[in-house]
Amino acid sequence: MARYPDDWLRRLRNDIAWKRLLEHWQWPHKVRAGQLAFQCPRCGELIAVVNPRTNLGRCFACEVNYNPIDFTMEALACDFPETVERLTHLLPPQEPA
Repeated sequence: MARYPDDWLRRLRNDIAWKRLLEHWQWPHKVRAGQLAFQCPRCGELIAVVNPRTNLGRCFACEVNYNPIDFTMEALACDFPETVERLTHLLPPQEPA
């Protein structure tokens, strides 16, 4: 099994914007009261919302938390290595240190 550097996985979790992620996968979502909401891939309810400070989504129906990796695995029924591969091209360019 492939091993991925921690900093790479951290970027996949933290640097991929949810709006871009949801649009890319053509996943049902909308902005409600200024907050990005999306359909939970687990229960199908449209009451999952994104916290922009933490870059995490939470479904208030089934109480599941998602980062972009978790969401993609659940929504697209991918295993971890396939998910990492699929998300890599969604990363914004890294600014030079």
